[in-house]
Amino acid sequence: MLTRSALCPARAFANRFPPAVLVPSSAATAPLSTCTRPSKLQQQRNSPSTISTSTFPARLVVRRASTAPAEPAVNNSPGAQPQLTWNAFFALRRTRRRIGQACSGVGAVGVTYFGLTTMINNGYDATLSAQLGGFDPFMLMGLSTLGMMGVGWLIGPIFGNQVFNLAYRGVLGEFTRKDTAFFNRIKRHRVDPTASSLANPPPDYYGEKIGSVAGYRRWLKDQRAFNLKTGRYRATKAL
Repeated sequence: MLTRSALCPARAFANRFPPAVLVPSSAATAPLSTCTRPSKLQQQRNSPSTISTSTFPARLVVRRASTAPAEPAVNNSPGAQPQLTWNAFFALRRTRRRIGQACSGVGAVGVTYFGLTTMINNGYDATLSAQLGGFDPFMLMGLSTLGMMGVGWLIGPIFGNQVFNLAYRGVLGEFTRKDTAFFNRIKRHRVDPTASSLANPPPDYYGEKIGSVAGYRRWLKDQRAFNLKTGRYRATKAL
């Protein structure tokens, strides 16, 4: 009887508080972890299994390729020559003229120096003076000097053209074609020199002063103004 009275409070306590409630706090709060990193099982559940990782970059590459601007085709063949604009052609034409002038100066000085040295060392000045009936040797040397300088100046552009062709051989073919086309334009549009006079000379008949596209247009205006002065523009327009 005494034992039954002692166990009754314990049985009443067990019925009121089941064993599940009396679990230790560490075991009860184990699933509620404060770590923000998901478990491997949650990562596998949250990972999208319907999207293929192998096809996604391919779609991205195709989209970028469709929206990228098309690049111009570049001709890298060794035999192709670069395109030469008209302004670049006029710049090369001016360079060729300067090279020719420099070679003319060098040729004039060289021919004169070697010619006078040869005449003086061999006594050709006295011989020529005697053959010309006692012509003044100083006058003979002066005329010979002028003649040698003229010869050297004339042969200078020949060497100058060779220097230019070697220096710009990469664009020589395109330069030659544009030079021919430019000369044909000059012949077609330049004025008639028979209508010129001392008061009204022809404006740049050979087009040597043209140095750009704007200069060529100015040259055309000068030719038209000359034809207006001489009355040739009306006759040409009537034909």
